[in-house]
Amino acid sequence: MAEKILFCATVDYHFKAFHLPYMKWFKEQGWEVDVAASGNMDLPFTDNKYHIDIQRSPFHQSNIQAYKQLKKIIDQNNYSIIHCHTPLGGVLSRLAARKARKKGTKVIYTAHGFHFCKGASYMNWLIYYPIERYLARHTDRLITINEEDYQLATTHKFKAGSIDHIHGVGVDTEKFKPIDNKEKLERKKSFGYKADDFLLFYAAEFNKNKNQRLLLQVMALIKDEIPNAKLLLAGEGFLMESCRQLAKDLGISQMVDFLGFRKDIEQLLPMCDVAVGSSFREGLPVNIMEAMACGLPVVAVDNRGHRELVSNNHNGWIVLNSDVVEFAYKVMKLYKSKDLRKKHSENSRLFVKQYAVSEVIEELSMIYSKFMLEDQSEAENKHRRAYI
Repeated sequence: MAEKILFCATVDYHFKAFHLPYMKWFKEQGWEVDVAASGNMDLPFTDNKYHIDIQRSPFHQSNIQAYKQLKKIIDQNNYSIIHCHTPLGGVLSRLAARKARKKGTKVIYTAHGFHFCKGASYMNWLIYYPIERYLARHTDRLITINEEDYQLATTHKFKAGSIDHIHGVGVDTEKFKPIDNKEKLERKKSFGYKADDFLLFYAAEFNKNKNQRLLLQVMALIKDEIPNAKLLLAGEGFLMESCRQLAKDLGISQMVDFLGFRKDIEQLLPMCDVAVGSSFREGLPVNIMEAMACGLPVVAVDNRGHRELVSNNHNGWIVLNSDVVEFAYKVMKLYKSKDLRKKHSENSRLFVKQYAVSEVIEELSMIYSKFMLEDQSEAENKHRRAYI
């Protein structure tokens, strides 16, 4: 009988977006792969897909039902490994797996960015810190994806079996890669832009954290200095229309393209000139890694995820305190110097190689393999004892 792993998160799109390479890896090892999350999306490399009534809000009543559903799934299946993701997925899975752990199931939790962190609100620390600290003791392996979270977990002595730092969820550096100048000009034209348009790119949901309003304010500051600048905003969300209105109010509607949900980011990014990031909080932003893989310099607001990826005057700049004037100045600095853009572009591409999917698969496979070997050794010991 094949060994089994359960992946759990809040929504099933999380797996399609970030974890298919690792689910495929388990299938290649001959394992059965199950997924538990909210949603009815068909996922490849999946044997059994369970819809659970999980909600992002920790106080939503549906999460009680989601916990019961998860516990039933876990208790009825003999999982060797449970790997949980997202804050609520991590909470409910680890609570539901307590009985299974006593029988030998190993539980891994990847923190995609603790909600408590340097600069986070007192309320976030009050709610999320004690939860994560308590649940660490029900975790065989706690994985962090940025250095700050790793230091928080270790210095605050989270009592997980072990704590590891890996390079995020990985970026496909073959899919996201630079193009030469000739192709760049042709692609700009194919998407309706002029050859000399200076394109800034940001892909993110329109919500308070992603803070697209700051980028619109930046565009208002540079519109006279860089009249050929265009801000490309990919994504959807409840604040999209208010951002459209702000662009109108600032007189920059002609400089901003609201692209909506896109499936061709790998086509859009390489033709752009600069990646920008305005979010208040990030664990390790895939949108920035994808841009770096395409050779874009980055100008981004200061947060732990951006700091992990961007070094000042190396592959871009980190802007402190969401300073709109400083942000605009850095964008103009890149605009005025092709040599500077070229240097930062090359450094972005070189630096992001350590975050490639192939590298992260190697890191995760070492973690998984340790549990696989332990499980195999325990099975052999049981078999041996049966004949003594």
